[in-house]
Amino acid sequence: MGKRYYCDYCDRSFQDNMHNRKKHLNGVQHHRAKKAWFDQFRDSAAILHDEQIKKPCRKFLQKGICDFGPNCRFSHMSEEHLYNLKRRMEQERQHKEDSEDRKIAVRSIEEWLSKREKKQAALGSKGDLKTKEDNEEDEAEWDIPQQLFTIPDLPPSLVPPPPGGWRVSPSTDWG
Repeated sequence: MGKRYYCDYCDRSFQDNMHNRKKHLNGVQHHRAKKAWFDQFRDSAAILHDEQIKKPCRKFLQKGICDFGPNCRFSHMSEEHLYNLKRRMEQERQHKEDSEDRKIAVRSIEEWLSKREKKQAALGSKGDLKTKEDNEEDEAEWDIPQQLFTIPDLPPSLVPPPPGGWRVSPSTDWG
């Protein structure tokens, strides 16, 4: 029977030859199906912009249905749909800003950790014994990045110590 060509956009197959494939790929149905496929991945801001430019479809407003369907050049969105689209756009924008803030925080924490490791390596290479006072001074030098305090729900092992250090009662039995 010969090879068959399957179009994912149109969900149909036909005999594969140059004439049939060219006719299908240049057809109106294929272009509409391809546009509908890519439109489902558009962000809310682009959809909102396009819908605000369009005039409302009178037939859709009167009857609730339009003969042209999704191919209509007029808007089929109600005020409620536009409002929900605006809210979704704001949520996407906020999510994007939050993810960018997290990336900055991760980078600065990594920088802080690398600086800390360098300081520890430099102090360890001196070879001299340190007193308790020297250790406290070194800990005060290591400023903790402020982004670490803004990350919600950190596990206890990653929570930075308070400024005065952890309080341990002298009567604590450690095992």
